[in-house]
Amino acid sequence: MRERTDTATIRPGTWSTRREIASVITHHLRRTVTVALIVGTAFVAMNQLGIVLAGRATPMVWLKGALTYLTPFVVSNIGVLSATRSDH
Repeated sequence: MRERTDTATIRPGTWSTRREIASVITHHLRRTVTVALIVGTAFVAMNQLGIVLAGRATPMVWLKGALTYLTPFVVSNIGVLSATRSDH
């Protein structure tokens, strides 16, 4: 792990050490949650909506539906971290 030597050269909202990752994720949380809700809802509709509307949803279907929102949330956060990384 690389330590930052000059904090004055780092732009706000960027990170260069693992310690700063949580701050960047928190800063962009509204955007990543919005992405997760939109994309997750589309995925649930494509993959589970028929089962739910037919009344055949089991606890496993509900669990899979809930976990479907996790994937776009994680991918969105990885994108934010990739875009905001500072190499200083």
